[in-house]
Amino acid sequence: MKIPNSELRIQICKCIIDFYHAEPPKKHITGYQQANSSYKIKMAEVSGLAKTMVESLTLLENQLVEKLWVLKALQHLSTSEVNCTLMLKAQAAKEICAHLNDPDPSGQLLFRSSEILWNLLEKSPKEETIQQLSNLECLLALKEVFKNLFMRGFSHYDRQLRNDILVITTIIAQNPGTPMIECGFTRDLILFATFTEVKSQNPLVKGLKLSNSYEDFELKKLLFNIIVILCKDLPTIQLLIDGKVILALFTYVKKPEKHKIMEWSAAQYEELQLHAIATLSSVAPFLTEEYMLCQGNARVLAFLEWCESEDSFFSHGNSFHGTGGRANKFAQMRYSLRLLRAMVYTEDETINNDLCEKGTIQQLIGVFKNTISKSNDKEEAIVLEIQSDILLILSGLCEHHIPRKEIFGTEGVDIILHVMKTDPTKLRTGLGYNVLLLSTLDSIWCCILGCYPLEDYFLEKEGIFLLLDLLALNQKKFCNLILGIMVEFCDNPKTTAHVNAWRGKKDQTAASLLIKLWRKEEKELGVKRDKHGMIIDTKKPLFTSFQEEQKIMPLPANCPTLAVMDVAENIRAKIYAVLGKLDFENLPGLSAEDFVTLCIIHRYLDFKIGEIWNEICEEIKLEKLRPVNTDKKILEAITTASENIGKMVASLQSEMIESQAHQDVQNEQKVYTKIQATHKQRELANKSWENFLARTSNAKTLKKAKRLQEKAIESSRYSKPPPNAIFHRTDIKGLNTTVPSGRVVTVESTPARLLGGPLADTDIALKKLPIRGGALQKVKAVKTVNELKKSVPT
Repeated sequence: MKIPNSELRIQICKCIIDFYHAEPPKKHITGYQQANSSYKIKMAEVSGLAKTMVESLTLLENQLVEKLWVLKALQHLSTSEVNCTLMLKAQAAKEICAHLNDPDPSGQLLFRSSEILWNLLEKSPKEETIQQLSNLECLLALKEVFKNLFMRGFSHYDRQLRNDILVITTIIAQNPGTPMIECGFTRDLILFATFTEVKSQNPLVKGLKLSNSYEDFELKKLLFNIIVILCKDLPTIQLLIDGKVILALFTYVKKPEKHKIMEWSAAQYEELQLHAIATLSSVAPFLTEEYMLCQGNARVLAFLEWCESEDSFFSHGNSFHGTGGRANKFAQMRYSLRLLRAMVYTEDETINNDLCEKGTIQQLIGVFKNTISKSNDKEEAIVLEIQSDILLILSGLCEHHIPRKEIFGTEGVDIILHVMKTDPTKLRTGLGYNVLLLSTLDSIWCCILGCYPLEDYFLEKEGIFLLLDLLALNQKKFCNLILGIMVEFCDNPKTTAHVNAWRGKKDQTAASLLIKLWRKEEKELGVKRDKHGMIIDTKKPLFTSFQEEQKIMPLPANCPTLAVMDVAENIRAKIYAVLGKLDFENLPGLSAEDFVTLCIIHRYLDFKIGEIWNEICEEIKLEKLRPVNTDKKILEAITTASENIGKMVASLQSEMIESQAHQDVQNEQKVYTKIQATHKQRELANKSWENFLARTSNAKTLKKAKRLQEKAIESSRYSKPPPNAIFHRTDIKGLNTTVPSGRVVTVESTPARLLGGPLADTDIALKKLPIRGGALQKVKAVKTVNELKKSVPT
């Protein structure tokens, strides 16, 4: 390639291209076999041919034909990842991009160069490629090429190439150090993105108009997309203000106007509308003043009201942003709420006050209720996202503002309770119920806590029961937030009764549930406990496995130590706070194991203070400081007292375990005594049965039993009967039975055939039994003898 021979250079390029377009040999040479294409391509990769071809471009600055052939060869070579890596080492991206705008009547240079840049971005290390392109020279070339294609490109091919250049620019713009502003590209891109919505006198766009072709439609979306990327660079903000980007995007935040001629089709306009609102969600938080000047809140709320209305509107739902919004307005509603959420969480009081004055809280509660009634299985995921965003917006508006919480009111509490009653099995469906529940818990914290009327209403509607039901699901991602809410709710004196009244599965109490969560948390943290849950190390009763692994290091006073960080990183502190507010002494439904764990929880704060003092002592040793005698004695006293508390708790736990073991032995003895009594009763019953059989089968035994009975009867009588006493015999003489008999007969049951069954009339005084049997039947009254006498004439 260094030889200044045009034909030779072109032939070399043709040979390389033939590697990828091999034709069968026209004539077979005896003793030789043609190498296949894959072998040639592999050898090209091994030999570093691609790097050499890139380096040869510098020799062809003014030879356009040869340069085009080299670019064609590089276009084929860049289909390989190995070659792309080699090309990058020769600065291919920078070299090719810098000459994009070189004169070329055929247009091949721009086409082939852009194709090579695409391949380099896709098949080589992307960061390195972007780094090579992120310089002023390359960006100026891209800018000029894009402007020329945008203003003078009218063919289908020109528009496609224009869009490709814009995509490459978008990828480069993601690099924070790219000089997009310095080269003037950012200003031009903003102008091209907004000139159809905001009239401009700039000569670049004078008389320019976009068609509704697919390429121009894609261009519009790409321009919206690059604005989102550019706004992340703070110096770009002023250019966005000057370009009136917010005003341009807000032209799409309105209901479609009927009978108006539009430059886009209905489907295209819908997609652009959704894309514009999504772009506003990213850009507007940086331009809050422009947002308010454009009356952004009023526009979004009016658009949201249209989304909720019953106006006839058929959405196409074809785009990425329109997912789940076919034949409804859910997609528009979703992106409107995303925009509101983004603006609320800027925490700009001007925006939030304006929203509250416009009745946003009541409007959003109404939207939430309507989504409950309108939702179905097809749009379930998008409805859940809408509901989550509504709750997050309400949380952002009501947090730290009691008057806004009062506006939230009982209607707001009702929608929170509705979500909390969701079937727990739906949390595993992956549709978004987890996000909705987390948003709901956040709204309890921000919209209810601190407002006593709402707290009382929440308690009346069994809200604490629902919270504990969620806590009993034992899902890690909810526990921390629920326990935090419980700590705050327990400041309300009415809460304790509700917590103690709750019962879970197998009659589990709230205290038992909290202690169970403590044990599970300590197991996950690797805290040392024996099989009964007792303290093993009285010096470090709360130490986790992570704290054991990490060595104590001297830290500045404003940096939290491991012991302090441990308080925030797990739920033990919250469980301690809740149980402390419930009163440790009167917790119902606890087992012996629970009481053993409760001893540790009760002393959590003392243990944690001792742990921090131990860290202080260790840091003093590491820093080789020697405290004065008074301080030394105080430190020793504190550490000894902390260790003594650990020993005391361990001793109390041992007593509890021994007491429980003794109680278990006593309970076991009672069970054994009961079993013995049952066996003895069975033996007596068996003996009685054997005696009965003996009497019925042996006459001598019967006579003997008879004599014993008579003897017992005689011994129970008076030796001398009282005067005037009447003597009654207790037996019947001449009775031939095998068992003792008396004068009393016991009738077990009256046969049904005599009573006539359960449906018979039992008024015996007025009825008599019919001769034919069956159920009692009414008969004519029977006259008595006296009545007959009276009726017979004398």
